[in-house]
Amino acid sequence: MAAVSPGSARASFELKSATLPLLAVVLKTPDLAALAAELDRRLQESPDFFDQDPVIVDLTQLGEGAAAVDFVALVAMLRRLRVVPVAVRGAVGPQLAAARAAGLAEAPDVPLPPPAREAAQRPPAPLAPPVPAAVATMVIDRPLRSGQQVYARNADLIVLAAVSNGAEVIADGNVHVYAPLRGKAIAGARGNTQARIFATCMEPELVSIAGIYRTTEVPLPADIAGRAAKIQLVGEKLVIEAL
Repeated sequence: MAAVSPGSARASFELKSATLPLLAVVLKTPDLAALAAELDRRLQESPDFFDQDPVIVDLTQLGEGAAAVDFVALVAMLRRLRVVPVAVRGAVGPQLAAARAAGLAEAPDVPLPPPAREAAQRPPAPLAPPVPAAVATMVIDRPLRSGQQVYARNADLIVLAAVSNGAEVIADGNVHVYAPLRGKAIAGARGNTQARIFATCMEPELVSIAGIYRTTEVPLPADIAGRAAKIQLVGEKLVIEAL
């Protein structure tokens, strides 16, 4: 669709459908104090994780008897975290009216078509796992010292030098460190549970995948510490294996 000014043969603008990658904040409780505490805990290791990212507030996991959400307070809290709430999903009746009053649009539910839904309900074939989409890669070839942080947004991160204590390497995809890893390594920073962490000398202060983390308070096994290893997420547990 295009708008044309009277007497002009040239369109001044066009309206086109747009597909945008959006994060969803899936609420499991209407308790905003609990939500704020959980967000602070998850973001304390990477305070610059968000950069004015648009998000959808998803209410689909709240029970029917859940208390009403204070959308005005929720929007203000998310904006303080450098997140821009733009829409709400799963809200009905008074909840939807309150969300709209707080400036949120209604995001439509997009159900899977019947063939896709049936395929999603079937367990995947053991010998034919889905092929992950290709992602970009950031390569760092210098040592990272205490206080330095590198974030590979929407990408894998490869570090070819040491990551010292107090340094942080963060990626939305996988993290590879072909040198001693002594600082913090965070993979799947935006929730990618398939992301992994690799290092040729595993001695980290902290490792995290999709928000599940482990610190030096839990020592690495003797056959892992200081050696080549990989870390992956199995369920809600980090599994560390020698390479």
